[in-house]
Amino acid sequence: MPLSQFMGAANAHYYATRDPFGAGGDFVTAPEISQMFGELVGLWCADLWHRADRPDVAWVELGPGRGTLAADALRAMAKTGLAPPAHFVETSPTLRSLQAERVPGATWHDAIDTLPTDRPLLIVANEFFDALPIRQLVRGAEGWRERLVACQDTLFLPIAGPAVPDTVIPARLRDAVPGSVLEVSPAAVALMRALARRLASQGGAVLVIDYGHEGPALGDTFQAVRAHTRANPYEAPGERDLTAHVDFTTLAAAAQVEGATVFGPLEQAEWLVRLGIDARAAALGRAAPAQAEGIAAARMRLVNDMGTLFKALAVVAPGWPEPAAFNHPSP
Repeated sequence: MPLSQFMGAANAHYYATRDPFGAGGDFVTAPEISQMFGELVGLWCADLWHRADRPDVAWVELGPGRGTLAADALRAMAKTGLAPPAHFVETSPTLRSLQAERVPGATWHDAIDTLPTDRPLLIVANEFFDALPIRQLVRGAEGWRERLVACQDTLFLPIAGPAVPDTVIPARLRDAVPGSVLEVSPAAVALMRALARRLASQGGAVLVIDYGHEGPALGDTFQAVRAHTRANPYEAPGERDLTAHVDFTTLAAAAQVEGATVFGPLEQAEWLVRLGIDARAAALGRAAPAQAEGIAAARMRLVNDMGTLFKALAVVAPGWPEPAAFNHPSP
């Protein structure tokens, strides 16, 4: 089967059957590190809403985890006068129940198709696109081939698949050395185009925060995490988190094709600092001196440890104001 099919099926089972977040799970995301992250996301949305003349909007989160980010963001937004209805795109029954504890009254969706169509949408996708299925194209001695996954007894192994026409490979990468890997995500492109079409017709913005690069670039980033440790991504499918780095350049181009304006990507560290994480950390430390050391450590983790690999990308509806913290629109 194609790697994209293997990854999609494995992740669908994985997320449907557990809570993978936190110290007792497989990984920790930024909202679980500190409330500051979700608060700044919420204030970023509120600022954009204010400068767009305060329309009736809906808050949307794709893959909201435990609901931690949404709870922190909605609390921060409420202090500015913004109290939008919350809509979660989530298929996992386990995670839906955790989200309901933190954000009572939210509305759940299996896909973006059923999101509201009568108002602008403020959409957040934190560590969502990295879990979408990818295809891997591998340069062989006689050209490019798609990587497949084969099953032998109870083992899953990557194998060379059918030849891929050179025309699907970016021109500057076609003559790469044998063994080179190019990753593409048709699922991510299709989703971003659909979101951008929503913005074009309804207004609003999409904020994507994830780890990745400005591509297209060569490299095998397909990985698995189990109990906070790197694992074999082909072993025990459905029992570990499978991800790949996000190609922000391709995401930006997909949004622009549909008429949206793109800002970034910007490193998470710079984005958080521009939004005022240092001032917020200082205020929290003064309010709770006994926790000041932990607050400083959380700030360090968000800015120093995660801050360069993780990036933020803003996609804004035509006619909407420039979002805070970003530079000029991307070309």
